[in-house]
Amino acid sequence: MKSSAKNIQMTSYDDLFSVGDAVGTTGEKVQEIPLGELFPFRGHPFKVLDDEAMQEMVESVKIHGILVPGIARPRGEGGYELIAGHRRRHALELAGGTVMSVIIRELDDEEATLFMVDSNLQRENLLPSEKAWAYRMKLEAIKRKAGRPSENNSGQVGQNLKGKISVEIIAQEMGESRKQVQRYIRLTELLPELLQMVDDKKLAFNPAVELSYLTQEEQGALLELINELSCVPSLEQAVRLKKYSQEGKLGRHVMDAILTEERSVPVQVILKKEKLKQYFPNSYTPKQMEDVIVSLLETWKAGQGNGGDE
Repeated sequence: MKSSAKNIQMTSYDDLFSVGDAVGTTGEKVQEIPLGELFPFRGHPFKVLDDEAMQEMVESVKIHGILVPGIARPRGEGGYELIAGHRRRHALELAGGTVMSVIIRELDDEEATLFMVDSNLQRENLLPSEKAWAYRMKLEAIKRKAGRPSENNSGQVGQNLKGKISVEIIAQEMGESRKQVQRYIRLTELLPELLQMVDDKKLAFNPAVELSYLTQEEQGALLELINELSCVPSLEQAVRLKKYSQEGKLGRHVMDAILTEERSVPVQVILKKEKLKQYFPNSYTPKQMEDVIVSLLETWKAGQGNGGDE
């Protein structure tokens, strides 16, 4: 599989979109574009939040301005579509700016999508929804590009990019397994409300992947129950919900029964080292301490069976 990926003849991210290239080595000009003429990338999956990091960026913009120009392309309906620089644009707007430094490039949909995704995937602390939609958009762009043979290789690149190999390219670039990339992409099949619960850490990643196989109608009914019962499915429950859905038996009553069943809660007792060391020699290992405690508990239990009197 690796050898196939190496044969792909695609211009690298750095070659196409490096900042050094953007600011003049190929003669491109930085233009000052009114903010009202800069529109977000269609389907942009990365959230622009008014959080602490954004406030820091606003303060920086007020002092230094925009140090790195954005990248945009002309829109057929007028204005420009931002490819890179959504957070910078928002910060500039909050800082009271009216124009933004931008490099204008003629890029097709696939080139623009790949650059938009790759430039944002380099950020830290991405939300699950951002990663999910970014991987999906990149996969679809690669597949569309694969469908257009180049002049030099008569379709060889297209053959290399087709099918599962496309997922493997993303996995290799992102340092993730192919399965994990596919699992992230599955999250895009969730209702927006359920996907938001994953971002908010109210619904765990693994159960969410299983729930993505439910139909939209089933997910809607499940969401209502989650809100009514104030509970979310465990992984084991999510697997069962998926199974009933695939068998065509997942009605609301089945969902209710699964979500309201009693869950076994493991008993966990934590004994702090400070408390234990007063009863054991310093030479005792944790295993030796455990053996002594279990032995004493067995003696105590035997005594309880005899009525507790000795």
